[in-house]
Amino acid sequence: MTAPSYSADYLRSLADPEAFWAEQAQSLHWDKPWDRVLEDSKAPLYRWFTGAEFNTCYNALDRHVLAGRGDASALIYDSPVTGTQQLFTYRQLLDRVAAVAGMLLAHGVKHGDRVVIYLPMVPECAIAMLACARIGAVHSVVFGGFAAPELAKRIDAALPVLILTASCGIEPGRIVEYKPLLDQALQLATHPVGACIVLQRPQCAASLQAGRDHDWREAEAAATPAACARIRSTDPLYLLYTSGTTGKPKGVVRDHGSNAVALLYSMRAVYDVGVGDVFWAASDCGWVVGHSYIVYGPLLAGCTTIFYEGKPVGTPDAGAFWRVISEYRVKSFFTAPTAFRAIKKEDPRGELLARYDLSCLKTLYLAGERCDPDTVLWAQAMLKVPVVDHWWQTELGWPAIANCIGIEAFPVKPGSATLPVPGYDIQVLDNDGQRVAAGEIGNLVIKLPLPPGTLATLWNDEAGYLENYLARYPGYYLAGDAAIVDDDGYFWVMSRIDDIINVAGHRLSTGSMEEILAAHPDVAECAVIGVADALKGQLPVGLVVLKSGVTREHADIVRELIESVRASIGAVAAFKQAIVVPRLPKTRSGKVLRATMRAIADGRSFAVPATIDDPVILDEIAQLLKGSAA
Repeated sequence: MTAPSYSADYLRSLADPEAFWAEQAQSLHWDKPWDRVLEDSKAPLYRWFTGAEFNTCYNALDRHVLAGRGDASALIYDSPVTGTQQLFTYRQLLDRVAAVAGMLLAHGVKHGDRVVIYLPMVPECAIAMLACARIGAVHSVVFGGFAAPELAKRIDAALPVLILTASCGIEPGRIVEYKPLLDQALQLATHPVGACIVLQRPQCAASLQAGRDHDWREAEAAATPAACARIRSTDPLYLLYTSGTTGKPKGVVRDHGSNAVALLYSMRAVYDVGVGDVFWAASDCGWVVGHSYIVYGPLLAGCTTIFYEGKPVGTPDAGAFWRVISEYRVKSFFTAPTAFRAIKKEDPRGELLARYDLSCLKTLYLAGERCDPDTVLWAQAMLKVPVVDHWWQTELGWPAIANCIGIEAFPVKPGSATLPVPGYDIQVLDNDGQRVAAGEIGNLVIKLPLPPGTLATLWNDEAGYLENYLARYPGYYLAGDAAIVDDDGYFWVMSRIDDIINVAGHRLSTGSMEEILAAHPDVAECAVIGVADALKGQLPVGLVVLKSGVTREHADIVRELIESVRASIGAVAAFKQAIVVPRLPKTRSGKVLRATMRAIADGRSFAVPATIDDPVILDEIAQLLKGSAA
């Protein structure tokens, strides 16, 4: 047998995508085979595996138990914040999921209904997701760090019939009560939710509203386990809301069949893991990484996945990740560059790392934001394993540019995500739709059709999907990132081309923050920019112009603005700095020069736009930003 070849896989995936993906799909169980691998009659809206029936939960759990792997480890829950460790075999996890699926049915959840999951990183989060998949309900996980107004937006967008939550989440040194946030969100939302099921955690008991709220453990114990439903492959598996430039969340729709095919392929090709391997993605189920690589991907591949409720530092120290990798013999580890920057800051010489046996670890994967070369080189030096900085998005659902270690490893170039993953025809175009020369920056695009596992559309907003992603370059998907291709074909993803900022791997809308600042009674206008930060990648900085006649102390206004953003979006926004400025730099047409201000704040060179209405203000902004940084 010949050794696997990246070039062979990649070229075949583009030349004959239907044959390529049909071959990958053979590893999974289909209740009914597909009529067509790729349905293109409604191009540019494409669907994969149309006419098929496919149950994601069956393939993630039942399939392995029936194959004799019921006693194999499926999920390890490790919670340093509560001192808890718990192992679920595939059979144990299946039993819990079937019971919770029955609990959902008992509360009137039907095929196609939406269920909002607002939970911390506890096993019940994975169990809830899989239970929804089992009966054909559509889950929408909302990160527990989001404040009530953001949760309310997602409730009104998804229109759930049921919400699954917990009494609290636990952060180092504090307990975050979820139930008051949920109660406030339900008051803010216009959509009525008939029932909430609450997981009572011993660290905090939540008060339940009679008639609406139910105790999770009691409801699960009373439920009749549910069998797997027959589900169309193209039915939605989940909705995951990502920030839009207007502050209005966009609901990415992922389906059952194609998502499973893509994730299973990526576990082998990108992450180099398979049946029995231990895979750990240190993220949260509120983000796409949690969906793809904490829950679905590892279980579809028959791996052991790790559910970690803790931090890279402070639970208890900067050796937390090394302890988990060593204790559970993790083969492939995936986290955000922010985590490694935090570890590097606390333990630059790797003294804590030296306490642990990490001989099990074969590869480190970094994603969620562009990784600076220093962090890649430090991680390589400390771990002495390949460090793969790979690129993808919530919309795509799985890696698009990576060093495909499971097929053929290539030399690492720190700062580059390496090469397109098979299935993705990625190009860099200028504003006129022409390919840029090697070394020149342009807009990252993907030629249609997108491969399986990518977004099918936006929830209840097909027009928005077409406008946001497909209209700019007909025949291509616009990623929204700027990139460079070098002479070796390596891709270097540089920055966003819109005003979404990336704070510690979390994509956040500056537009939503600006709406909050503008609502302050003393603010006339404002702008929020993402400023480079050595630890978190970017941090938001607000620039506010006060209304005429305001005489209050600026410090008091700034404090109120920071508190407002935290109350509306949550601590995840990391909004800690606002600067009062005399006016905002704009073009003559009134467009605020955000990119220019970002360059000033980051200390990068920039050309003064020819259309600026007042060049002097740039010097004033530069002095204010410099003074604030000092």
